[in-house]
Amino acid sequence: MEQVLETVRKFLFNEKTWVDLGGISMKILFIVIFSAVIIKIGKMIIHRIFQVKFKSPIRRSEKREKTLLKLLENTLSYVVYFSAILAILEEFQIDVKGLLAGAGVLGLAVGFGAQSLVKDVITGFFIIFENQFSVGDYVKIGVAEGIVEEIGLRTTKIKSFTGEVHILPNGTISQVVNYSMKNSLAIVDVTIPFDIGVDKAESLIGQYLVGLPKENNDFIQTPKLLGAHDFKDTEVIVRIIAETKPMRHYDCARAISIGLKNYLEQQGIEIPYPTLVTKSFANL
Repeated sequence: MEQVLETVRKFLFNEKTWVDLGGISMKILFIVIFSAVIIKIGKMIIHRIFQVKFKSPIRRSEKREKTLLKLLENTLSYVVYFSAILAILEEFQIDVKGLLAGAGVLGLAVGFGAQSLVKDVITGFFIIFENQFSVGDYVKIGVAEGIVEEIGLRTTKIKSFTGEVHILPNGTISQVVNYSMKNSLAIVDVTIPFDIGVDKAESLIGQYLVGLPKENNDFIQTPKLLGAHDFKDTEVIVRIIAETKPMRHYDCARAISIGLKNYLEQQGIEIPYPTLVTKSFANL
């Protein structure tokens, strides 16, 4: 016991010990600061490159570019942090080469157990490469439905309207419903009393629809009046369809309903509140 205490005492009160520890601490601090600066500069360069692409008249999907931007930033951080850890280990006289070689052997031993991780990374790569969905898209994957917040090498994060964040391993993503890839379709059914006259009502509705794209840029083009859609005992149902930007069909249908009701009332026509039917469609 006395020999142990003597050894500890010599170690603690040895000037060379504290000099070496101070030198190692300074080197570690330098490695950490240098790594943070490299990441900061690297992200600035990546942002600068993508800003040039955003301004280019010939450009690909902006959402896909933002997804790639986030992925490149994450990859840069992983590589720099891993290199920093190896450099710090070397300062503690740890054989990094031997450690990496041992890790390679260990990787072969646990390769079968790491299949899910490899599957996640490969699937994440193909999600981005095939442009299945991008950051900002509204998607449904299994029970998770919401806006894609982040696509990483291993996981995808989806935020629902009520605030929950679903974190999905990429390897588990088998089917995706993407509501943001194509334009949406708003359908509005308007009930017109027979005594108003179908021709008169359709004429007024057509006049109202012409000015909608100028007032609301969510409309791709002027909504179409399909005409009489169904007949009841005392009423006729007139249907309107409108092509809108992705996931804007709910707001556009509501705008048509409220605006059209107010417009017809100004023209002296009292009608029941229009019925809304909205949906997304894949091909226009």
